[in-house]
Amino acid sequence: MFNRDSWQEIFETISKNKLRTFLSGFTVALGIFIFVILFGFGNGLKNSFQEFFMDDATNIFRLFPGRTNIPYNGFKTGRFIEFDNKDLAEIEKNFKYQIQYTTPRITRNYSVKFKSKSNNYGLRAVAPGHQNAEKTILMKGRYINNEDLKNKTKYAVIGRLVEKDLFEGKDALGQFIDIGKRSFKVVGVFQDDGGDNEERYVYIPYTTNQLIEKNTDKLEQIIVAFKPEIGYGGAMNFEEELMSFMKKRHNIHPNDQGAIYLRNVADDLEQNQQFGSLLQMVVSFVGLGTLIAGIIGISNIMVYVVKERTKELGIRKAIGASPRSVILIILQESIFITTAAGYVGLFSGIMLLSSLGDSLDDYFIKNPYINTGTAIFATIILIVFGAIAGYVPARRAARIKPIVALRDE
Repeated sequence: MFNRDSWQEIFETISKNKLRTFLSGFTVALGIFIFVILFGFGNGLKNSFQEFFMDDATNIFRLFPGRTNIPYNGFKTGRFIEFDNKDLAEIEKNFKYQIQYTTPRITRNYSVKFKSKSNNYGLRAVAPGHQNAEKTILMKGRYINNEDLKNKTKYAVIGRLVEKDLFEGKDALGQFIDIGKRSFKVVGVFQDDGGDNEERYVYIPYTTNQLIEKNTDKLEQIIVAFKPEIGYGGAMNFEEELMSFMKKRHNIHPNDQGAIYLRNVADDLEQNQQFGSLLQMVVSFVGLGTLIAGIIGISNIMVYVVKERTKELGIRKAIGASPRSVILIILQESIFITTAAGYVGLFSGIMLLSSLGDSLDDYFIKNPYINTGTAIFATIILIVFGAIAGYVPARRAARIKPIVALRDE
């Protein structure tokens, strides 16, 4: 492998066939380059999916009321289902072994004012569990607690950008803001990895909001977090049981798909991760196909090389060269061309992925990359394919009979 004469022969052969060597090497480099880029984009897509879902807890069900599509138990179709506080209490009571926490959510829009500053913001009336469901990060103060729910306090937790807009750099903690026509004390300021929109919300106790809205007990949405230890299969069973329970409770036909909507975030994440992996496999397969095309090109070059060196190889064998030494010299040249060209494509692809950074975020490709394991795998594939590309013509060269080779023109 490290014989100086062998390497000298290889470079002489390459120098005599510069164009052919360049074109075949270019195909290999292009193949590995495309493979790296597509594989990196696949990782970028998975990053986007991951970030989209990991902003919120992934062990939650979101229950939304809808309209019935099937008449049932004397009720006509088109009946609008409403959730209330009893639904929440019954869910907590009947599924206490599967539930980690629950929270309702009621969303409104209000004009929020502090002194002369005002703006429109989203308002979410929630329970303490909502902090875990949204992965809300408190910057100062506290979140809504059970005492706030019990006493229906007029306390508010505001987003970082709400504080920035209304208080202009001053501390909002302990200050009073007007939400609609009512005054609330700011007890906490939060930030959220979900982006600017998430930091322009104001949270208040849901019981306070119900009191303000004519003391109703209605809920818009119920979020149920299951215990992570029940696993994915347990969560799927829990989902079925919960839907069946709610349909029975609200006199909904078991086959009615429109009366209650349940969004299983864990299932959504699982499906999107599978989609991302499948997409990554497809694009990797395309890149691998291009790489194989390049390898075939290298193999063809080696066939020509053997053909051109038939007489030389015959003389070598006539003076005592073994078939093994003939195979090694051909293999060495093939692996060298494949590996050198492949590394050019590999490092070009890695450099391009590194330079992209977050520039493709708008296309749902976030921080595309190729990990070390995959790069090592690609390197091994290059060497193996290079050996395969050279082995067939090398074996043919080893079988050349000296007398036949010397007659070759």
